[in-house]
Amino acid sequence: MAQTIRKVVFPVAGLGTRFLPATKAVPKEMLPVVDRPLIQWAIEEAAAAGCTEFIFVTSPHKRAILEHFSPAPAYEEALTARGKDDQLALLQAGLPETAKITEVYQDQPLGLGHAIWCAHEAVGDEPFAVILPDDMVLHKTGCLSQMVKQYEEVGGNLVAVETGPREHTSRYGVLNPGAETGPLVEVKGLVEKPSPEAAPSTLAIIGRYILDPSVMEDLSQFNKGAGGEIQITDTLARLIGSLPLHGFRFDGRRYDCGNRAGFLAANLAYALSPNGAGDQSDLGENLRPMLQSIIAAYSATSGF
Repeated sequence: MAQTIRKVVFPVAGLGTRFLPATKAVPKEMLPVVDRPLIQWAIEEAAAAGCTEFIFVTSPHKRAILEHFSPAPAYEEALTARGKDDQLALLQAGLPETAKITEVYQDQPLGLGHAIWCAHEAVGDEPFAVILPDDMVLHKTGCLSQMVKQYEEVGGNLVAVETGPREHTSRYGVLNPGAETGPLVEVKGLVEKPSPEAAPSTLAIIGRYILDPSVMEDLSQFNKGAGGEIQITDTLARLIGSLPLHGFRFDGRRYDCGNRAGFLAANLAYALSPNGAGDQSDLGENLRPMLQSIIAAYSATSGF
């Protein structure tokens, strides 16, 4: 049986330029989906999967991320005095009490592979997870929890995948798939950001990984790939044959919060779904007629 996944890496050093001017002073990972920032949704997913050590690969200008998970005595005292226990519980629901936090800096934007390598000392010699907070997966069972269950059976390297439009293959790492067994897809090869014509399939990697610590040795060679960056997909491709590599077709719907349309869609979906924030209040019930009214008005006038 494979080792337990205790550690999770969050690469959060990027500038978030697609969301300027909102991200000029606020890290992209702190943008809210309904009532909590992207990074908190990611933390909650990791904690539900059994992770207890949280490694942030960040940069000096993004202090707000760790500050979000620091104690807030003024708020806690005020909410306690006013008897607002529900809000107090939400405020304190960030990191598990037993969580260990490690912060490491990525001093240059050299790609996802480089960001993961920056966490090599904190990761050590055990398998670990990677979550990209701007990829959200809405389902009653978190994507990482689903992956951990499969990882316990197959070990090696495991990546979450979904089928996308062929015209979008140049945005992702794409699998050359082999045999499929249930939700698992054997990976015969990987190509980072191929053109639609050159893509071996339309099965693309999303922002969830469970990785063997041996990836760090390959990443330490700093071999540059697509876009002149150090790509984790290139490392995984080179390790095929020495370690099992599988794609995992997860249950749930993914929202790419790295772009404005995906971010807005995630807010609506999480507000309406009982598996998102809709289980906390009558938010979904109140929002549905508002949306219907907006759509009807927009359809009647062909715009505002």
